[in-house]
Amino acid sequence: MSIKGVVVRVPAKVNLQLAVGPLESDGFHEVTTIFQAISLFDDVTVKFGEANTGISLTVSGSTSSGVPVDESNLAYKAAKLMVLRYGISEDIAIHLKKEIPVAGGMAGGSADAAGVLVGIDSLFELGLSRDDLEKLAAELGSDVPFSISGGVAIGTGRGDQITPALARGSYHWVLALAGQGLSTPAVYQECDRLREGLVISKPQVGDEMMQALRAGDPVALGKALSNDLQAAACSLRPALRLVLDVGRDYGALGGIVSGSGPTVAFIVADEEKSLDLTVALSASGVVAGVVRANGPVPGARVIETR
Repeated sequence: MSIKGVVVRVPAKVNLQLAVGPLESDGFHEVTTIFQAISLFDDVTVKFGEANTGISLTVSGSTSSGVPVDESNLAYKAAKLMVLRYGISEDIAIHLKKEIPVAGGMAGGSADAAGVLVGIDSLFELGLSRDDLEKLAAELGSDVPFSISGGVAIGTGRGDQITPALARGSYHWVLALAGQGLSTPAVYQECDRLREGLVISKPQVGDEMMQALRAGDPVALGKALSNDLQAAACSLRPALRLVLDVGRDYGALGGIVSGSGPTVAFIVADEEKSLDLTVALSASGVVAGVVRANGPVPGARVIETR
């Protein structure tokens, strides 16, 4: 029986470290970041569409509100890229079942785009390698290649040049979700404003973070969490400082604004501490929602064929 569709599961990410270089002449920043993929997922269904219907996109799920279903969606752009690059049929139906927060600093849109690349590769039996898929992903956005690879990885350049990181252990995360997203360009602009007149060095990986990952030590990892965009995110959304304070007061080993925010990720010692912090954050009234997750997990992968 021929395959009519595939379902690809794609993970959210947290940035354990995000070091941002100075603003360059092209308007971008060189970054060095350490990604970890965590067990908060979107499911991306890719099917053959009806004849002459082109690319169609639908969305459902708990975080689907406000997600565009036109060519502005990165998942749509991923499908268009595959159609143009490989000369396949444009009659493709995509459905995103979303659980990853939108504009939350967790690469939800990038994950969906990665899911489309993997799904189309499987559906049309293109036989692309992971390296091939990561190169395609880099054409779409800086976080998309990591969504292909998953696990723990170092991202350099604009975050799109991915190198797997030597890491041990599994980690417990509690994610404090905001009611409204933050614009990544706005956070970078605020970062530049706050650093105006300062000498900004070339971004590099922190030794303490790499040692913590090699040892599988959540206590050391909590102390090593760092994000050069955190001050800017907190400047634009001052309530994030209160969220960080609540997490620390209730036993988190460390807390960090994930990427450009506004999701705040807390690392905790074990499942019991995870439950305790979830209850405390939920009762605090300073967050819109709380999600627990573990990491690291694999990147985009086919979980079902239809």
